[in-house]
Amino acid sequence: MKFTITTPLYYVNDKPHLGSLYTTLACDTISRFHRLEGNEVIFITGVDEHGQKILRTAESKNLTPKEHCDIICTKYKELWHLWDISYDRFVRTTDNLHKPIVESFFKIVEASGDIYIGRQQGWYCVGCEEYKDVESNSEEPICPIHNRKLEWRDEENLFFRLSKYQSQIEQLISKEGFILPKSRKNEIENFVKKGLRDFSISRVDLPWGIEVPGYKQHTFYVWFDALIGYLSALNPSGENITLNQLKSHGWPASVHVIGKDILRFHAVYWPAMLISAGLPLPAQVFGHGFLTREGQKMGKSLGNVLDPNELYHKYGQDAVRWYLLKDFQFGHDGDFQEQRFVELINNDLSNTIGNLLNRTISMSIKWFNNQTPTINHEEIAYHPLNEQLSKIIDEYRTTMSTLQISRSAELILNIATLANIYLNEKEPWAKIKDKANANEVAKDIYCVLEATRIVGVMLNPLLPQLSHRILAQLNFVIDDTHWTQSLRWGLLRTKEQLSKPIPVMQKLELQNES
Repeated sequence: MKFTITTPLYYVNDKPHLGSLYTTLACDTISRFHRLEGNEVIFITGVDEHGQKILRTAESKNLTPKEHCDIICTKYKELWHLWDISYDRFVRTTDNLHKPIVESFFKIVEASGDIYIGRQQGWYCVGCEEYKDVESNSEEPICPIHNRKLEWRDEENLFFRLSKYQSQIEQLISKEGFILPKSRKNEIENFVKKGLRDFSISRVDLPWGIEVPGYKQHTFYVWFDALIGYLSALNPSGENITLNQLKSHGWPASVHVIGKDILRFHAVYWPAMLISAGLPLPAQVFGHGFLTREGQKMGKSLGNVLDPNELYHKYGQDAVRWYLLKDFQFGHDGDFQEQRFVELINNDLSNTIGNLLNRTISMSIKWFNNQTPTINHEEIAYHPLNEQLSKIIDEYRTTMSTLQISRSAELILNIATLANIYLNEKEPWAKIKDKANANEVAKDIYCVLEATRIVGVMLNPLLPQLSHRILAQLNFVIDDTHWTQSLRWGLLRTKEQLSKPIPVMQKLELQNES
């Protein structure tokens, strides 16, 4: 099965921030899971580089727009490399491959009768790159997102006949699962009920953008241009292919993962554009929440922005991935609290998972000649841990496939907790004093090690580095082509030579900023 997942094409006004990392880590996790499930994955990310905001930012730095975009784009690529993001395609809207796809898309939509010239009047936010609905008595309206004055615009634009697709969009957004989570669906339904209005797809006298073929002085509106990046990403080799041929290259998208603030563009405008162009629609649009820090919105003026590079070097990849993926319910807002972060990592990864592996390997080395215990697999086939794990694994695969990442993380931790409880109840350190209990202790230790192995396998999509460290100490390698078989009970080899355990996750200490 083909599975195509996209992050937003991040706007390169500034370097990547924690919100960009959060979205991308989530998509990376989902992509890794689907690859292990045997699906043909295309994971698309990239950057959106056109528009007036980019032009003004570049001018403020005495750079050309392209120079500015190159600098910021490099920062994104370096950051994704640092965090081991497993993307397949990285699209830039300044790529030579992007422009012909945009032009081709426009010509098809124009031939459908959905483009006309009109006049656009209203209050415009350059930061959002969109017109805002403003109360008529407001003399100096402010953008609620950027907290800056809006600019009055009155200009000739090209428009797309969004209103023509009112009924089709209503039917689409009513479909179960098209917009997730459900709270986002309610927002879009309320927006559409008010009646869809045609929207501008061009700007005039804006030199930084793709020129609209056949219309002098018009460049494509940044949103019309950027959304088509999901299509141009599917033609990285530069082949001379038609839009229809993209269907065999990974379109339609299985899921667009985006921030809730740009949901309208992806769940309303984009589907209407695709219908007009005669292309299949994405199966799902998932709008996740925003991140705050210690209850406050992050911003330069407050001096509380969390830099992904600094977080990586301060706490490491596994810790940050686990906190963002487990503690923040995907689709809802999340608050980054440093003390909770440290406590969660120490409890979940260092103690519950790490210490379980460490002490069980130590006991196996001490009591069973530096090896995993020798057992009869028939005797553990119906072991209580196996029965509990079987149900958890089934739920884990379901939650991962439905983007319930935080629940998936909880399920992994549940297995480690069950194994710890089992070990404490059985007290093998007391039983082993009587040689007559050696066989029973062997089974207890083997089953706990086997549960820990399965924890390592299940962690792989979420925390690939920690997964590798756990499985390396158990001398087990995941068979990427038979992932589900790696989750079967009883695969840990008996009489496997074990080395002295090394802590797989060091405890963190809260680091107060100077």
